[in-house]
Amino acid sequence: MEEKKPMSGTSSGTGIEQGWISRAHALRPLLESAGPQIDAGCELPADVLDALFEARLFRMLLPHTFGGAELEPATFFQVVSEIAAGDASAAWCISQSAGCSMSAAYMDPAAAHRVFGDARAAVAWGYSLGPQCRATPVKGGWQISGTWGFGSGNRHATWIGAHCHRTDEAGQLLQDAHGRPMERTMLIPRSSVTIKEGTWKVVGLRGTGSDTYTVADLFVPAEFSLVPRATARDHHLGEDAEPELEPERREQGPLYRFSPMNVYQAGFSAVGLGIARATLDAFIELATKKTPSGTGNPLRDDAWIQSRIALSEARLESARAWILSILREMWQDCAGGRLSFDSRVRLRLASTYAIHEAREVVSTAYADAGATAIFEGGPFERRLRDMNAVSQQIQANFAHLQTVGQYYLGLKPGLRYI
Repeated sequence: MEEKKPMSGTSSGTGIEQGWISRAHALRPLLESAGPQIDAGCELPADVLDALFEARLFRMLLPHTFGGAELEPATFFQVVSEIAAGDASAAWCISQSAGCSMSAAYMDPAAAHRVFGDARAAVAWGYSLGPQCRATPVKGGWQISGTWGFGSGNRHATWIGAHCHRTDEAGQLLQDAHGRPMERTMLIPRSSVTIKEGTWKVVGLRGTGSDTYTVADLFVPAEFSLVPRATARDHHLGEDAEPELEPERREQGPLYRFSPMNVYQAGFSAVGLGIARATLDAFIELATKKTPSGTGNPLRDDAWIQSRIALSEARLESARAWILSILREMWQDCAGGRLSFDSRVRLRLASTYAIHEAREVVSTAYADAGATAIFEGGPFERRLRDMNAVSQQIQANFAHLQTVGQYYLGLKPGLRYI
């Protein structure tokens, strides 16, 4: 086998892009060796966090204004995939935090500096668990209460996000002109939340430590409030909608014409593809050495194995190339100030498809590895669990395929996840 090389992009990749990919690739030995500890501890250990912060991987999508790299999403996608080949939980946390860091583009600069100014700053947020997550206006800010789940990366985060339904001063929920709840996202110090112990007991992605957290009657200064989920008015417009400027967007670079949803689509599909790449590489290495008991035929000489390896390679590379192509087209769209609706739909489809293709690659390699695959500490068992956890998350939901199909059939698709 040849020495593992970074999963570089196409020939159009810039020196900046290749530098970031190589930086991530250099961390793979550390991440692979730390994998069992990450899995058992349900968090990223100190030496791994030190390396990730030193490499600035939590600052990839943070604005330059606040010391971030403000990378193109195509570069971010490849970096996350490289990290996931080392450890899926680390990559998931990086991807989640990257979407959260786009909050800085919508914040008062002084407040954003307070949140993101430290080189080891990281923000995490989860899903609001119902309309009890509320923000009531009070003098100088908001009073919030609620419970949020799936707070990936909160154990190393310095600030936490809380997505809240807005109320009036009397506590009555507010709705917009379309009857939807009005929302704001609050950023609060991690020390202000209460973690519900024992909520993160899962089969895969254990190292993300995606705990449930809660606050009660907490005051949040107005400057730490922003557009919900760092999602601007123009991020989820329909196909024929008139352009609508976001008055709270303070950063005008092309990156912030992408929504955090676009980032999660790219980032979490990259996690799946990275897991699958590492699993397939491990199986190819095994196949060059293993002769299954009772057969007398090495795996590498089995025509069925040869064909399945080829198909797995095609699945991964085609899914990966498709996403890269779309992300680069979207970056060009941003030169005109707005992503096309068609490109948003195609990214939705490509990212969901990629996760399912990655799961198929991992499942095939695990099955073909035989009993070798079942042992803890080997290259297959934890990756199978992590891959299945990725494929159960919202970005892999088959309902997204229905949404895309509606668009291609001339119907009006739902906009929440496009």
